[in-house]
Amino acid sequence: MTVVPQVAISVTEPNQAGEARRVAVRLAESVGFDERARGEVAIVATELATNLARYARTGRLLIQVMALPAGPMLELLSVDGGPGMADVSACLRDGYSTGGTPGTGLGAVRRLSNTFDIYSTPAGTVILSRIRRAGTASAAGEYDWGSISQPAPHETACGDAWRIALQDGGLAIMVCDGLGHGPLAAAAAERAVDVFAARPFDDAGALIERAHPALTGSRGAAMAVATIGGGGVRYAGVGNIAGVLTGGERNRGLPSQNGTVGVQMRRVQTLEYDWPIGGRLFMHSDGLTSRWTLDSYPGLGSRHPAVQAGVLWRDCIRGRDDATIVVVERKTASHA
Repeated sequence: MTVVPQVAISVTEPNQAGEARRVAVRLAESVGFDERARGEVAIVATELATNLARYARTGRLLIQVMALPAGPMLELLSVDGGPGMADVSACLRDGYSTGGTPGTGLGAVRRLSNTFDIYSTPAGTVILSRIRRAGTASAAGEYDWGSISQPAPHETACGDAWRIALQDGGLAIMVCDGLGHGPLAAAAAERAVDVFAARPFDDAGALIERAHPALTGSRGAAMAVATIGGGGVRYAGVGNIAGVLTGGERNRGLPSQNGTVGVQMRRVQTLEYDWPIGGRLFMHSDGLTSRWTLDSYPGLGSRHPAVQAGVLWRDCIRGRDDATIVVVERKTASHA
């Protein structure tokens, strides 16, 4: 699966809604959305950005193309730092407003979205809207995921990278972090991407060992790979990529061994774990602190993976490095 770089737009004033709309429509047009679908994307982007400007203390709109097997989908993820919504259900009803507007904004966003979810507390709100290109099949499948990948402050190239591959009911995922940040870190991460993309369903440890000579001469990278299938997940990692499997009676941290792919590492061991009922796999670079728990967020454990990624990215980002988080679930129920 190819990944189009995710755009992040800071929204603090109403006139920035125009920039958000233009970026979203341009991305939709680039993957073949027709005029009607582009119009729907424009409405959603405008409404989300306007809400951020009017009501949020801090707000960002993250926009990316999801290149899914069923066809391209545009994702808009609104992330803010409060004050939250006192009554989410009321805010989703047409005619409801706390700001003297017609109050149809979030109701329209939900109607126009193929996938919609929202999580709001006094600490802030995350809203997910995914819009499918007309004529493409439903994105329903065994797996769903959410992702955020953003460069370090004042950088345009992200030194982190991630990829997902699907095959015969299985899923493979790779997250890597080129040492440092900027273009040289991004070049190292791209070498890891190429190795993964060539044979993503190889044994996870063997795949990382194959990446080691491919990254020689680069800055090197931290790298972790997981393959999900049957009733379990096979996982291997080198360096500071965090892996956490949630669900069941307790969360399980998935260890990575010391070393740097492309520079120095020992033989990589692949470990296997049972997939718990309601399980989700979280993988992220060290641009996010690993000291988080879903228990701190009542109700977040049942939300869409993209919403979970948004909340953790907002609250756990270190703020001085590239930051990437990917959340994968095996679907058992639809989201709101």
